[in-house]
Amino acid sequence: MSGYPSLSVPPEGDFFRSKWVDPPKGLEFNDPAVLPEGFRAGGVACGIQGKGATDLGAVVCDSDEVRSAILLTSNAAAAAPIRVCRDSLWQGEIRAVIVNSGNANAATGEQGIEDALSMRNSLATDLGLAPQSVAVAETGVIGVPLEMETVINGIPELVSDLEGNAGLSGAVRFSEAIMTTDKWPKRVSLRVDGITLSAQAKGAGMIEPGFATMLCFVQTDAVLTNPEAALRQAVSGSFERITVDGQMSTNDTVLLQASGTSGKELPDRLLDAVLLQLALEIVSDGEGASRVGRVEVTGAADQEEAELVARKIANSPLVKTALLGRDPNWGRIAQAAGQALAGQDIGELGPEVIEAGDIAGGGREAELALRLDRGDGSAHVFTSDLTHEYIVINAEYTT
Repeated sequence: MSGYPSLSVPPEGDFFRSKWVDPPKGLEFNDPAVLPEGFRAGGVACGIQGKGATDLGAVVCDSDEVRSAILLTSNAAAAAPIRVCRDSLWQGEIRAVIVNSGNANAATGEQGIEDALSMRNSLATDLGLAPQSVAVAETGVIGVPLEMETVINGIPELVSDLEGNAGLSGAVRFSEAIMTTDKWPKRVSLRVDGITLSAQAKGAGMIEPGFATMLCFVQTDAVLTNPEAALRQAVSGSFERITVDGQMSTNDTVLLQASGTSGKELPDRLLDAVLLQLALEIVSDGEGASRVGRVEVTGAADQEEAELVARKIANSPLVKTALLGRDPNWGRIAQAAGQALAGQDIGELGPEVIEAGDIAGGGREAELALRLDRGDGSAHVFTSDLTHEYIVINAEYTT
């Protein structure tokens, strides 16, 4: 191994850990098992992953007044569940979602579409819901047909679990059912100003979303008049700001459901803060990651140029290994910026416009900055370092 240990599993209850997150005041944390009023969740081991791993889960909103929004990957090779959600889901009235881990059901042709529909329809029938009100999400190995008999046989047990079996709570089991290479479940439940919000996410590799993350599910009893606008705003400052390996998933999904049962509006910045912390949890859990870096570019010609340069720096293997080795090698940042703007002349970049000293620090979060002199454009991206463990995990992923 590299000698640089990956980030340890964070303590439960210490959710807002990052210095880059500014949550609203007055928050009270629930046990992560607590869901807002009107929601149920569950998870079971149906055998997709094997070894007794929880790998099939669902979240259900019992209110037929639910308001929802869903954002899906823009990957041109989108998986079957993404295509099903795009084509036939009532995206503003999503009552439930069924999720499996261990198999992405991507690159599986028409059979994959039929299998995703079968999952959705089976859960809908058992819950007495319209199929179009049930979303489906999947994550895991690409290009392998789903073992549908295993999944379908697991759905009755899942429905029973949603009714509240003994043992771990349904929300906790659901957060475990969506994990693949994650080292820890990413979940939270909190309350503020009379509303409750809970969320569960997964992701560690194949991370550079177009506008979502691997998988993220958010439930609240708040009133949301425009859930899509709220979700897009929160995602733009969180999941759109992260990269682990520059690889866009075929299955990225983020879902927001609001029951409205509290009668109160969602507090400002709450959703933004929760999704940013979850996004940073994903980067922190980047396969083998030991550090997280924030790359900021200012003075670019425009925002699009700043974004291009920031992502090129954040995805550079040379920059990521410097982050790992705590080596403040600013020349690597200059090289990556020049590569991003190849064919143009931005002059020589040196330590007077590049801040890389934070890389040498001992903290788990480091800041890198580049100041250009081309305009008012600015952007930032969160990234992880590159360790030997990342190579091992992905070299042996299907073997």
